[in-house]
Amino acid sequence: MGKNDLVMKGAMAGRLWAWLRLLLEPSGPLPTLSWRGRAFDVVVALGLLLAAIVEGDSQDREHGGPSVSFDNQDLAEPIPPLDQIPPLDPDPPRAPRRPMPDPFLPIEDYEIGSTVVMLVVVVLPLVLRRRYPLAVLWAVLVTAPLASDYNAALRVSFYACVIAAYTAAVYSPYRVPALASLPVAAFLYTQIRESAVPTVPDNAVPFLILIPIVLAANGLRRWKRRADEDRARLSRLEHEQAEALRRAAEHERARIARELHDVVTHNVSVMVIQAGAARKVMRTSPDQAHDALLSVEAGGRAAMAELRHVMGLLTMDSDGGDPAGTGGLTPQPGLDRLEALVQRVRDAGTAVELTVSGQPRPLLPGIELTAYRVVQEALTNTVKHATGATATVLVEYGTEQLRVEATDTGGTPGVAAGTGNGHGLIGLRERLAVYGGTLRAGPRLRGGYRVTARIPLEAP
Repeated sequence: MGKNDLVMKGAMAGRLWAWLRLLLEPSGPLPTLSWRGRAFDVVVALGLLLAAIVEGDSQDREHGGPSVSFDNQDLAEPIPPLDQIPPLDPDPPRAPRRPMPDPFLPIEDYEIGSTVVMLVVVVLPLVLRRRYPLAVLWAVLVTAPLASDYNAALRVSFYACVIAAYTAAVYSPYRVPALASLPVAAFLYTQIRESAVPTVPDNAVPFLILIPIVLAANGLRRWKRRADEDRARLSRLEHEQAEALRRAAEHERARIARELHDVVTHNVSVMVIQAGAARKVMRTSPDQAHDALLSVEAGGRAAMAELRHVMGLLTMDSDGGDPAGTGGLTPQPGLDRLEALVQRVRDAGTAVELTVSGQPRPLLPGIELTAYRVVQEALTNTVKHATGATATVLVEYGTEQLRVEATDTGGTPGVAAGTGNGHGLIGLRERLAVYGGTLRAGPRLRGGYRVTARIPLEAP
């Protein structure tokens, strides 16, 4: 046997084992069982046991009367002549209807004790039928050959098997083994003894046909109603999730608009101050007035650029004061505040390395604010969800774009991992969309998490 054959057989065995494990995996948890359900299972088991004992004992007494004997003299009487034989009745009386077969078999007097013990053994597993559905079914099947010497116990074992098979098919999370056990159970009882399966009278056949049809139709209707309810519930959840995301995006856009408003307000305030200074020194110091007017021009251009970006942003009203606590004319943080942000995270116990590459240059205040928020959100998530990790922050100035990347090595979730509304990344994407930027966030192949933002820039 060659090496390739061994490899192929090993791969085939691996696929077969994986397929077998998939079949044996539970499809879901067991349904919760209340104390009423447990009590009902106990009542079912005890009721079947008492019915078998009471009915079996009564049938034994009914069939235990004196035996009928025949006298030989009755058989020796002469046959009368043909002319003395009365004519046949053209409408003879109908034979009496065959009595209904008894569902339980009689218990013989000489084996009452052993039969009762076997009945208890057969019925006892039904007490746990909904807690361990498949195990109870196989317990009943294992005890069936032991009860084959006792007709009454074997008949009750068949009833217990029907109850256990139904329970396994409905409640067992191991659906494939449960369904495969049903034909095994049917084959077992056909091979043990004929007395295991009760006979069915002719007048009960229509009921045996119609009742399963009614039950199947009712089950199909209930399944369809549940499917419709689940579909409506799923649609409602999707609508609520979409509405929550829309509200989160609107709130984030409103906050971005307020922050951009603060940036523009700061620039306009500087312009007003510089214009007033130029007016005062215009006659006495033309050079200072010229410099002041240049500052006014630069501030006006920056303000107009910010306004062009914010014009396409949808805003909404919200209660409360200034969310950032800027206090009026104080500008929002920019890339020059990254070192302070990183130091605060270091003080909190997370090792952070900050790297700036490329040629730093002044950018629009809104772009710097957006880049600052990306780093802030990424480091906040690292502190919350990756305790003990080390983080790296990279700010790369390119000729056409600004790249901001924050990565961590992964760790254990912290105490604050369950806090927050989960809308941080949504807010970052909204911020970046204002400037035509993109955001990529996800786990790393080597462990940890990476957040990368790219913002287009004008050529320097």
